[in-house]
Amino acid sequence: MSKVRIKVAVFTCFVAITVVTLGAFTRLSDAGLGCPDWPGCYGFLTVPNESHELSAAKDNFPHLDVEEEKAWIEMIHRYFASFLGLLILVLACVKLFSKRETEGPSRHYYLLLLLVLFQGALGMWTVTMNLQPVIVMGHLLGGFSILALLVLLVLRLKYNTITASVTKLTYRLCYVALGVLIIQIALGGWLAANYAAPHCTGLPLCDNLQLFSWQSLLTLPEASATYEFGVLPFESRVSIHFIHRVWAVTTVLMLLAACWPLLKISQNQILRRSALVVLALVSIQVLVGAAIVHFQFPLLLTLFHNFMAAMVLLAMVRLCFFISLAQKVGGKYVSIN
Repeated sequence: MSKVRIKVAVFTCFVAITVVTLGAFTRLSDAGLGCPDWPGCYGFLTVPNESHELSAAKDNFPHLDVEEEKAWIEMIHRYFASFLGLLILVLACVKLFSKRETEGPSRHYYLLLLLVLFQGALGMWTVTMNLQPVIVMGHLLGGFSILALLVLLVLRLKYNTITASVTKLTYRLCYVALGVLIIQIALGGWLAANYAAPHCTGLPLCDNLQLFSWQSLLTLPEASATYEFGVLPFESRVSIHFIHRVWAVTTVLMLLAACWPLLKISQNQILRRSALVVLALVSIQVLVGAAIVHFQFPLLLTLFHNFMAAMVLLAMVRLCFFISLAQKVGGKYVSIN
């Protein structure tokens, strides 16, 4: 049962990565309102394409035209998200009827289930509230949180203990760095939700940096019929983008400070490798971010930037997990295959 549980959890992780990537693609391709209703599309479970379906869609949504490509992008994302929710429900149900306490704490499964239900609600509000930026950012963070919890579940199922000498300072630095990284991801989500990416061109600083102001940074979107393509003034979007870049520098420095001491650990290679993976991924992410600005924000490169943000988060979650094991218990490092 343990091996089966691990395989199902790993498969669920890959589905979650797919859902997060599809969500980013939906947002970046401006398909978030490809279906104006929820959970269906113009009142159907699939995208309407027959003449009678298109006629019914026109009757129900007279001010809209069915854009089939965008609608399919949105619905495919929903199909995968529903499948992910089903897999998490299966994991929670199996845990509920299992008496083996060694296979991860029950609260982890139930937290995942509650989070995926709330994520579904956020998905509905994203559409019904016409891409309200706070909801869109919350939806992005919810997807990343589910993915991180799933990876943490796999780690808890697979690994028991680890022997290593880690100082309390290194332990704390890793968790502080994780917190800084989460803030950076949230800033990226806020940037994307307000369509602020193209408003800060030039490297390493914005060409129009004179528009930056702390006051404009604190401006929240006003009530609008739709928030698609953004409603904040230009200077606010410049400020949002620039803060994302500044915090990116802070994030890189914090990750470097947290990982550098671990590169010197010789008695356990898994900590060294985990730290190296974090540094390698964040280096790639910085290069991708610079390339996005240089090439004027191409869709596929921006999508890869979103994907790499998830990978950096997962690598850091993995590192913090192993450091927590090193702090809590001693003994032989065990991998359950």
